Amino acid sequence: MSDEHSGGGERKGPLAEITQPFIDLARAPRALWGVNISYLIEGLVYFGIVMLLSEYFNQYVGLNDVRAGWMVGVLTYGITLSMGLFGGLADRFGVRIALFGSIALMLAGRLVLCAGTSLGLRGGWVSPLHLVAMLGILLVVLGYGMYQPAAYSAVRQFTTEKTASMGYAMLYAVMNLGGWLPTFVSPPIRKAHGIVGVYWTYAAITAATLLITVALLSRRTVDRALAEAKAAAKPGGAAEQPAPGPKQPFSLVRWLKNHPLADARFAFFIFCLIPAQTLFAHNWLTLPMYVERAYDGTWLGDNFEAASSFNSLLIFVLVPLVAALMEKVSVFYRMIYGTAAMALPTFLLAIGPSFWTLLAYLVFMTIGEAIWQPRFLQYAAEIAPEGRSGAYMGVAQLPWFLTKFITSLYSGWFLTRYCPKPWGVAEAPLPFWGSVRFNPRLRQLHTETMWLIYALISICTAVLLTAGKRWLDAGAKAKR
Repeated sequence: MSDEHSGGGERKGPLAEITQPFIDLARAPRALWGVNISYLIEGLVYFGIVMLLSEYFNQYVGLNDVRAGWMVGVLTYGITLSMGLFGGLADRFGVRIALFGSIALMLAGRLVLCAGTSLGLRGGWVSPLHLVAMLGILLVVLGYGMYQPAAYSAVRQFTTEKTASMGYAMLYAVMNLGGWLPTFVSPPIRKAHGIVGVYWTYAAITAATLLITVALLSRRTVDRALAEAKAAAKPGGAAEQPAPGPKQPFSLVRWLKNHPLADARFAFFIFCLIPAQTLFAHNWLTLPMYVERAYDGTWLGDNFEAASSFNSLLIFVLVPLVAALMEKVSVFYRMIYGTAAMALPTFLLAIGPSFWTLLAYLVFMTIGEAIWQPRFLQYAAEIAPEGRSGAYMGVAQLPWFLTKFITSLYSGWFLTRYCPKPWGVAEAPLPFWGSVRFNPRLRQLHTETMWLIYALISICTAVLLTAGKRWLDAGAKAKR
């Protein structure tokens, strides 16, 4: 969302870019507060659950790493698919009803996910517990498919042309801030009551979110926000749209010919991003188990949530800072620099488990993410033909769905092969900077190979974009 800051107007310094969202939030209407508070808490709950989900299926349902990865994928790529199918319900029922209904569905799903274990159901691939867990995930998928589009639709409706960038920037910021909060919520509860105890806590927080959202987004509050946004809009600001021509009958040949994927440059661009995007998926499919297992016997291994959620805190800080510092760099070069900066630190993890290599990876990988990811849809719009940017931006989400799906298929196999669960009894945990190289349980781990393979995969994006630069740039210039 940081690309919203690069529009016209006086250029702000890096410090102003970071502090401005807080200033804007203090001045926001109450309805926007309701959306942002809900989104902040949901960021905490969603990321808190997903980073423990593989271990949940390992520990309670009895699935191996491969099948546990599949189940995490069902949640993550299921949400992407659900947003495409049900995101329009916010326009049909209104953002209030869509937000209330979606949070209620997610609450029901999380209660079901917790209840199966608490009722003592037996686990296994084909078992009552697994079926109950999948029912819970299905309800969450359906709810989240409405929730995120409804939240963005609410921001669009409650803001004006001048304040929209603030609204979207705040939504992006609070989501990432919420994703960092499991660092403090999850470890003490997990150590005392297990993962299911953490999940019950998140279900209770979801119930509180529903009550807070209902209280803050009353019908009167929403009507007032809509009226204020309408009154603040410039009269006659929007150009009159020409009357649509006669509707043509559907033709499959014409539809295929005009589909965005029929554009070879566009298809090449979005699909060559998949290798770099696998690192996003590894944040929840691989990183939590890697830190827990490879750093077993240290503070980090005992508090692996701190490493898994550190990316969200860094994104919260770095996106506006990078946006200010790289404002004059072209979008395409930011795509190349950013994907390369994401992939190269992964080679550090191929050295072996160490606090400093992990810290360097998280910091520099996130810098790379902050460089390119917020600009991704902007470039997709730039290379689209006139009047078709919306269609191109919609199809540009397809590789993200494929990334979640593909990565979930193999991540569990790599964990089983190169980073299996350690054996033996741990001694008192070392401090977070303690070396883990001499832990005797590491003799069965070969995480260096796993991360080397992942690094080679992710670097392909920067290589492909660099190789196709002239071809892609020529296509973009021809459509401007």
